[in-house]
Amino acid sequence: MPWMDGKLCEATERGYRQARPLVRNKKDGSVLVLVPAGEFEMGDGKDNDCPKHRVSLDAYYIGVCCVTNAQYARFVKETRRVEGGKWEVERGKEDHPAVNVSWDDATAYAKWAGCALPTEAQWEKAARGPAGLVYPWGNEWDEKKCRNSVNRGSGETCAVWEYPAGASGYGTLNQSGNVWEWCRDWYGDNYYSAAGAAKNPVGPARGSRRVHRGGSWLRVDASDFRGAYRCRDDPARRAGNQGFRLVRAVR
Repeated sequence: MPWMDGKLCEATERGYRQARPLVRNKKDGSVLVLVPAGEFEMGDGKDNDCPKHRVSLDAYYIGVCCVTNAQYARFVKETRRVEGGKWEVERGKEDHPAVNVSWDDATAYAKWAGCALPTEAQWEKAARGPAGLVYPWGNEWDEKKCRNSVNRGSGETCAVWEYPAGASGYGTLNQSGNVWEWCRDWYGDNYYSAAGAAKNPVGPARGSRRVHRGGSWLRVDASDFRGAYRCRDDPARRAGNQGFRLVRAVR
């Protein structure tokens, strides 16, 4: 992805002042950053389904950015996977997040790339950074630091490397705003209340909705952009404000 190298370096300078280890995923070219093993406080207690509780996670790599249209187009070309109609890249949006993908589509891409979708816990730890912030950039809402319905103008999504001032403490970009991001877990409103402290939680064994996180260009309520905010959707749904990023085990 020659388009990403310069932009990614520029956009993530703030996030990598501590020289966090990066890897490039060989199959699809995604750049991933290391999130170290350890406990963090998951949930912020602001909603009934996200109580504060301690969670321990093994180390993992997570995508600095969402999977892009250009990357997803290559996946479609190689696998000929086009479900729910024809999938095309809009000219000029090759570096925008791939949208209109179902949970199954996103999971299939992740498997093809040798990766996985992040669990809720993995996604939230990366979004809130080492300091456990409310938003990736801090504890106060700032509409200028992420893509949302107030600052998008006549557009919708933005390039995955935009809004570098909104980078998390681990250096991930756009974990607030731009698109909702599919997570691996089924949604369970009481799952974290019942589970309490946990190690590498993966969510309920079954359900009817899959979790997605992060708000999107279509939202404006500051609460929706919190790192701990939980949302869910029909896993078969495809929407223009819904994408995904990857995780990979440390090996």
